[in-house]
Amino acid sequence: MSEEVLARVGPSPARRWLAVTILIVLGGLLVYLSVMSAEAGLLVQGLLLVLGIGSVVMGDRIRKATETWVELTEDGLRDGHGRVLCRMDEIEGVERGAFAFKPSNGFLVRLKTPGERAWQPGLWWRLGRRLGIGGVTPAAQAKVMADIIALRLKGGQGLL
Repeated sequence: MSEEVLARVGPSPARRWLAVTILIVLGGLLVYLSVMSAEAGLLVQGLLLVLGIGSVVMGDRIRKATETWVELTEDGLRDGHGRVLCRMDEIEGVERGAFAFKPSNGFLVRLKTPGERAWQPGLWWRLGRRLGIGGVTPAAQAKVMADIIALRLKGGQGLL
């Protein structure tokens, strides 16, 4: 892939740590409730315990996933570890509207062919022909990246 980075979308530190903290605190509260609610029954206690542990695990997964970023190069989208999310010739369109099925503060890339399912919580996800970029990222960075992709799809390579 080309080394020239046209745009970068990275997690906002405040949003990143807020998301992680909320999930870990929620998990801790659910585990505490499962231990302290002896009269609720084993089924309820077990459900609260599973939800609490799941919440803590998800908080840690978001922490790890948002240690990197997404970059747009001449060749396509990749993450900070060099994993190719999609090539430019695979992109069919970009959706950023209020009613688009997209991540928070982000945008959706429609692909020509389906890719493997993948998810980096808080940063990006891919499901079939859809690639969502965003989550705990600043909206301004995602808007710039989406605009550059849209411009390139319309044939504006020489404008950048």
